This record gives sequence, C-alpha cells and structure tokens, in this order.
Amino acid sequence: MCGIVGYLGNSKNPKDVIISGLKKLEYRGYDSAGIAVMNEGKTKRVRASGKLKALEDKLLTEKIDGNVGIGHTRWATHGAPTERNAHPHQVRGISLVHNGIIENYVEIREALLADGATITSDTDSELVAHLIANEIDSTKDLYKAVEKTLCKIRGAFSIVVMWEQNPNQLVAFKDGPPLVVGLGSEENFVASDVQALLQYTRKFIYLDDREIVLLNGQDVSIFSANGYPLQKKAVELNWDPQMVEKQGYAHFMLKEIYEQPRAVAAAMEPHVNTEKFSVRLKNVGFGSLVNKLEDLDPAQDWIKTQEVLKGIDRIFIIACGTSSYAGMVGKYLIENIAHVPVEVDIASEFRYRNPVIPPKSLVMTISQSGETADTLAAIRLAKEKGATTLSICNVRNSTIDREAHGHLYMNSGPEIGVASTKAFTSTLTVLNCLAVAIGRIRDVISDKQEKEFVQALLSAPSQMEVVLAYDKYFDQAAHTLKQFRGFLYLGRGVSFPIAMEGALKLKELAYMHAEGYAAGEMKHGPLALIDERMAIVMLAPSDELYEKSISNLEEARARGGQVIAIGTGDNDKLKAISKYYLSLPKAHWTINPLLEAIPLQLMSYHLASSLGYDVDQPRNLAKSVTVE
Repeated sequence: MCGIVGYLGNSKNPKDVIISGLKKLEYRGYDSAGIAVMNEGKTKRVRASGKLKALEDKLLTEKIDGNVGIGHTRWATHGAPTERNAHPHQVRGISLVHNGIIENYVEIREALLADGATITSDTDSELVAHLIANEIDSTKDLYKAVEKTLCKIRGAFSIVVMWEQNPNQLVAFKDGPPLVVGLGSEENFVASDVQALLQYTRKFIYLDDREIVLLNGQDVSIFSANGYPLQKKAVELNWDPQMVEKQGYAHFMLKEIYEQPRAVAAAMEPHVNTEKFSVRLKNVGFGSLVNKLEDLDPAQDWIKTQEVLKGIDRIFIIACGTSSYAGMVGKYLIENIAHVPVEVDIASEFRYRNPVIPPKSLVMTISQSGETADTLAAIRLAKEKGATTLSICNVRNSTIDREAHGHLYMNSGPEIGVASTKAFTSTLTVLNCLAVAIGRIRDVISDKQEKEFVQALLSAPSQMEVVLAYDKYFDQAAHTLKQFRGFLYLGRGVSFPIAMEGALKLKELAYMHAEGYAAGEMKHGPLALIDERMAIVMLAPSDELYEKSISNLEEARARGGQVIAIGTGDNDKLKAISKYYLSLPKAHWTINPLLEAIPLQLMSYHLASSLGYDVDQPRNLAKSVTVE
C-alpha cells in the first residue's frame, strides 16, 4: 500500500523526481512520508508525519541535490504514524524504504538487540536496514549484502536500498508487493507503481518475487535470489501521463465517474464485432498452456480459448471489495446466459477454507491493480490444485496478470481514486462479453440472442452519458441526504450486488452507516432498522423482478423509511411511493447494473464532499492492498 520511488541518474534532481512520483502515488493511502538523497558525499534525509505537503514544507528550507535518492509514503503497520517511524530508515550509511510486512521481525529484533544494535523506530522496516548494514561490514558490497539478507527475512516486502559509500548504486528486491524498474536515457528509476514514472519513461521491467535488481550507473542487472543473472524483457506502456491528471475536475473520482462511458467502450472494443454483433474474446492467452504465448496468432488463441471454455463444468470467481460485487454480477450473467454454475468467493476466505475445486473448473480472479495480496494467493492456490485460471485486471503485466493462464483486461486507463468507479463498470462490461462468449461456445444461446446481447452492450455508453446528468442533482440533494442516520440499499436479482456496492461506496467515502441487502431478505432482520431517519435506496428497474421489488419497497415505506427509488423511465408508481425518484433509460437487464452504479457513485461522492471529506483518499484505506 505504501509508495516507493527511487532515482539514479545525472540529468535530474532526485528530490524533484521523488516528490513528483510520490504525489502520483498518493492514491495508495499513507500517513507519513520521507526522502533521502546523496548530497555532497553525505545522505540528506527529511521525513514528516501526515500528508506530502508537510514534507514539502520541510524541504523548502533544505538545499538538496545529487544523483541518487529514494522516497516513500508510509501506511502504518508496525509503529504509529509518526516522524520517527517514517521512511527512509538509516543505519550506518544504509538508507532503506520498505513496502509490506516482515513476519519474523520479532526474532530479528531480539537478535539485533542482543548484539547491541541501537534501534530508533518501532517499525519492522528498520530491522532490514540493520541486517544489510551488518552484512556490508564484511562484504563491502551493497548487492552482496542484500543477497545475504534476503534469505533472513520472511513476509511480504518490496525494498529499495542505497549505501553512502557507493553513490552510483541502487539495489531493490521484492517478495509480494509490486516493484518496477523504469528505463530512461542515462537515468533509471524504481517505483512501486508505473504511475509514479510515466512522465519520465514508458519502458518498464516488472520484478517477480525474490528477484534483485542492481542499478549501477547506467547499467541495470537483475538476479535471482541465489545470484544467478536473469534476462528480462522491458515492456512499453501506452498510458498517457495526462490520463492521471484531474483535467479540471474537483477530484480524480469525479473525473473517473465521467470517464465511464469511454471506459466501457474501451473494455468491450477488443472483443465485440460491431458489424456482425458477435463476441470473440481476443488475446486471452490460454494458448500459452500448450505453446509460448508470443508464438500464437489470434486465430490459434481463439481456438484454444474456445476449447478451454467449452470444457469447463464450474467457474469460481475470486475477488475482494468492489471487485467481489462485480463478480456477483458476473455470476448472474454467466449462469443466466451460459448456464454454467458459478461460485463467488471473497479471496481472503477462499484461500483459508481449503476449497474443493473439482476437475474442469475455471478459477477467475478480479483485481483492478493486479496486485491484491489475497487474490494473488488465491490464484496461486488454484494453480496448485490444478485449476485453469483467468484474470480480469486493469494493469497489464501486474503480478496476477502474469501468473494467470488466461487474461482479460478492463482497459479503463489509470484509476486514481481509492473508491473504484470506472474499473467496476469496465469489469461488468468484460463479464458481459465473457458470459455471451461462453454461451455461444457451448451452444446455449443462438445467433439471434447473441446479437441482442451485443446490441444492448453497444448501447450502454450512450445510456450512461444520460445518467451522468444526475451529478448536479446529487450536488444539490447532498445537504438534505446527509441528515439521515443511515442508508439501506436494496435490490433483487442482478441489482442486488449493485445495492451492496452502493452501500460500500457510502461507507468508504462518507463514513456513514450503510447496508446492502437482497430486497427479499427485508423480513429477516433489516426491517428492524427502519424508521423515519433511515433512507431506503431501492433499485427497481423494469425487469422480471420489478413487481416483487415494489412489494418490498411498500414494506419499507409502511415503517417510515424515506425512499430513494431508482427505476426505469417515467414510472408513476415509483414516483408516488418515493421521496426521491431517479429515472434510468430503458435498457436490457444485462445493462441495468452499469446504469444503476452511476447514481450510487454520484450520491456517495457528493455526500462525502458536502461533509468535507477527502474523496480521493478516504481515511484508513489504500488503493492497492498488497499485504494481508
């Protein structure tokens, strides 16, 4: 969850590169920050608790220049979010930044104290700096000291380290949280996310677990944990740095809400034939099960993809948070359209319940970042049990993307706001494509039905543009809505997961009590919550469950609940029983979730804004949860 940036070169001031990069990583969540730069033969370190502004204010009075430096934004695990616990840590000329958790830190700490070490923080991270400093006393070589240290630590970590005695080197290594190397002209970079470096380079090397990279002058060398040289190809990204700027919007989240029509179009574009109104999943990569992926042409890949999807008897969808609610929508889509049974599991539960994965199962994971720790562990467990795996990610070449057998991409572009918006609706789009593809491959749906599904999907971006008009409505309504003591979100069928997602958004952003329920469960407990200070958000589109939804809504209204109804078109019945009624364009049932999500996002956004909260960086949360 922490942000890491490192720089080695002669063309820029490391301080400027690091601060700029850390700003791009603020979305990850943090509570302190720091920087260390080799300055005239000595390491200059500046740290501060709180936001980056506090660090920048301290740097105003510091003259720092040089050719190598590291910086960090910390999300506290071991030790309070204070300046003394902020990174970088320094021990006898070693400066170190660390993302993750050192699981055997207690025994390391005890051994260091027994040897007379002076430990100045409460963190597990400083202990690694002590271990490297101890090794360097004998090796006099930073890389060798890191190699000897790697076998002594357990946990999830990405670490970058520099040594005062060699101002032309940076060494980085990882086991778990992501770490990338950015390749420049006469300069190189290290960061925990490519977004920190897009303004400087588009060429990246993604480190795999237990790999070490040595930046030595302009040279980049990568080694295995036991010292064997590795050859790794650089990946060139086509992300535009301007995509991560606010472009006039008050917050990244609002910008990303408005980007959803484009994101949905980009998500379906590789897979949908707009002339034949058909779906053909592109570049899934299942062919790599039998051949090297780079040797496959699209036709071969599609043949293998059909073979895999035709042979499955069950699908497991594994994800966390918003992605798990997208997976629940996927369950409705795939079971209804393709008639394949689907189980949806929270990743943190899946990996510890010793799941039974029958033969001919497909285990599918959803992760915007492709680095979610529990989801990554789940996909590794599934592979150990012999399952075929498929990932839906937004970040190509992320760890989950690299480890899965097959790949589908959200194609959302960078998502900065911690509360996911466009990645969620892009995922729903990809799941629509997948469900239709499986249905056709297994001869469950006809050409005519496929055409109907695809035409509905192609209409979604323009229908979403219409729904975005509710931005001004919620901007004005937020003052009244924030008076409620809680919100109960209700939906049936494919709208049920959207109700849960809506409740999550309000909790994430506005810190208000909110619960999402299947409307049919009202009598089994939630009715006890309802009074005149409880808002009832009912998702009631015109579908086969509409009449049942109305009955549930009447039950809530009879007990004093203040109804906010979201339905289809100019619905007089819903208007009559609602305090507030929001009309959605008439759409196919598979598209209703895409439309319903937008007003719920806007409501949470404006409620949080009216309460004065930081919408892009909600308290206690981070964008990428890269440790358990």
